[in-house]
Amino acid sequence: MTAGLKPSELAPGLLLGEGVEIGEGVELGGNAVIHAGTRIADGCAIGDCAVVGRRPTLGAASTAPREEPGPAVLASGARVLAGAVVSAGAEIGPAAIIGDQAQVRERARIGAEAVIGRGSAVDNDVEVGSRVRVQSNCYLTANAVVEDDAFIGPGVILANDDTMGRHPPGEALRGPRLRRACRIGAGAVIRAGVEVGEEAFVGAGAVVIEDVPARAVVVGVPARRLREVPDADLLERWR
Repeated sequence: MTAGLKPSELAPGLLLGEGVEIGEGVELGGNAVIHAGTRIADGCAIGDCAVVGRRPTLGAASTAPREEPGPAVLASGARVLAGAVVSAGAEIGPAAIIGDQAQVRERARIGAEAVIGRGSAVDNDVEVGSRVRVQSNCYLTANAVVEDDAFIGPGVILANDDTMGRHPPGEALRGPRLRRACRIGAGAVIRAGVEVGEEAFVGAGAVVIEDVPARAVVVGVPARRLREVPDADLLERWR
């Protein structure tokens, strides 16, 4: 058993670390592991075999910050589903859902009512806004920013390093920025540092290597501008 974890009678096979705070009405699945200091607000749910508050283990060549990340925090009504892993220092907003077998790493922030789909990975220091929908098997790279109401289709990859690990020492990685209510189609790849504008639309399978203007529709490899998102397709018309 990992040091500091003790069996709990709150759920079958549950292990709790020191100083874990669990609010009222929290649902706890079997064989879940909640590490020291984790704070879980009222009405949350932790699925079977989920892990919350685990400290990161960084490789020798990792450029991620190495300071103590602090506790994991789940706001009211957040749900971490079966087999998901939420690292120490991550913040999960009210009524947000972390899907089965998804991963949210240290210092990532997930906004209210956002959904991280099954098997998706949210890397360290990522910001995900409110009501964002991330579908299954996506990768949100370190330092990416996803603003409110964005949609990310299944299998999307956000990159932050054009050199694939051969950048000069100390050079900052550049995560993409997805602006409010933009939509990214299935299997698209967004290059390091690229900004996708507000209400823009990236077609399925596109490889985006330069900034996308607001409301632009881009498709292809490399992505090229096709037209503009019509007024009828703007988010405000669908609320």
